[in-house]
Amino acid sequence: MAEYIIAHDLGTSGDKATLFSAEGRLLSSSVCSYDTHYFNGTWAEQNADDWWEAVCRSTRQLLGEAGIRPEKVGAVSFSGQMMGCLCVDRTGRPLRPSIIWADTRALDQAAAIERTIPQEEFYRITGHRNTASYGVQKLMWIREHEPGVYAATCKVLNAKDYIIYRLTGTFLTEYSDANSMDCFDINKLGWSQELICAANIDADKLPDAVPSTHIAGRVTDEAASLTGLAAGTPVIMGAGDGVTANVGAGSIRPGKTYCCLGTSAWITTTSEKPLYDPQMRTVTWVHAVPGLYAPNGTMQTAGGAYSWLKNTICLDEIERAERMNAERPDGAGRVSPYDIINSEIEQSPPGANGVIFLPYLMGERAPRWNPQATGVFAGLRAETTRADILRSVLEGVTLNLALILDILRESADIEEIIAVGGGAKGRVWRRIMADLFGTNILVPDILEEAGSMGAAVIGGVGAGMYDGFNAIDRFLHIREVQEPDRSTGEVYARARERFEAFYHAVENL
Repeated sequence: MAEYIIAHDLGTSGDKATLFSAEGRLLSSSVCSYDTHYFNGTWAEQNADDWWEAVCRSTRQLLGEAGIRPEKVGAVSFSGQMMGCLCVDRTGRPLRPSIIWADTRALDQAAAIERTIPQEEFYRITGHRNTASYGVQKLMWIREHEPGVYAATCKVLNAKDYIIYRLTGTFLTEYSDANSMDCFDINKLGWSQELICAANIDADKLPDAVPSTHIAGRVTDEAASLTGLAAGTPVIMGAGDGVTANVGAGSIRPGKTYCCLGTSAWITTTSEKPLYDPQMRTVTWVHAVPGLYAPNGTMQTAGGAYSWLKNTICLDEIERAERMNAERPDGAGRVSPYDIINSEIEQSPPGANGVIFLPYLMGERAPRWNPQATGVFAGLRAETTRADILRSVLEGVTLNLALILDILRESADIEEIIAVGGGAKGRVWRRIMADLFGTNILVPDILEEAGSMGAAVIGGVGAGMYDGFNAIDRFLHIREVQEPDRSTGEVYARARERFEAFYHAVENL
């Protein structure tokens, strides 16, 4: 009888393998890192065999530490980085390193598509803009600059799709990762011949697209010997990381909404149809739940801005935390620099005494779609305090997220938001979110496993261990609700106006 599910989360920095019981308890996890090669300014690549080695090692470690029999694992499922381009030959051998999501070299290729299909029409087909970040534009770049690689390419895969091939010998993708190729029709749930023609690529290089719960195959004897899994274990497709987080955060019904505060941050809701913004500020993903969609707005630098604040302005807080930890016996109750920063932020009132921070340290996606945008502090006065500056960073990130939420609210009823990700650990940030969003913020007991939990539920549904996606209730438990303070409404209304005004004042600079 199947008692466990293994979920792999193939991120940018490594693979995290997580073991769950069928009842939804997180039992163990193991992380194996791999490198990213950043070069030529905007290029970013990874070695696909490093992904496979990480999956093999993390799986063996997970099974060994948990001390369970591999035959008890009822499903292996996946969450993975999206918008990549890995070319493999007919034997599944990678022909070059994978061009990952962070790579934006394909600017000319995106421009070539736009000469044939206007952005508005493109957006209506895919739910996304035509930009250099997506898979088909990267494949076009390979066709033009590495024609030998393109000619030898049998299939183009994303990270989890390659691992599924190594486990099962099957070339497949599923709807969310197909969506991230940027040539997938989200209304018809199939590859768009119109966009394939505009990109001038060979359609047979794209793998068949199936639902997220599809059983891709079963672990082969060879893969079993390398991973420690039992041969014949069902392998479920899973979904791209943004979509598995939808499931893991409980956003499985229309209107259910979550905010993920990681290095980047996003707000995603669930709808019965694609939500098109007239200004194309948000995007729509195909949901892992059949028949549903995941409208989304993602900003580039959220927790990344907070980390930048710590590492540049808050060196004293880092030293104080180290000093306090050195004085504590046996490392008990360790203090993070963020704990000290948060206590200082609380000394500044809502609105940071007029200080505004534009959090665009790496350009911006939603809602600006301006790769040239930069960070700005504005509203500084002689009486501005250090606490005001620190608070303005968290408020600046949240103000940008509030703009995304406003766009989604134009088409969806959003009454409460589940917060996940490392940034949601801070009570002060959760209060700022509740006040600026004007809604309850629900805080689960596990904040940093939404992707893994979502992949596990998808795997359980696909393998027949669960009747449906309501199984997320076994995994997700709300431990706290942060209610908005209505007295801050007027202050934050002015802050929103000034945030917009400052951005547009410096946009052309």
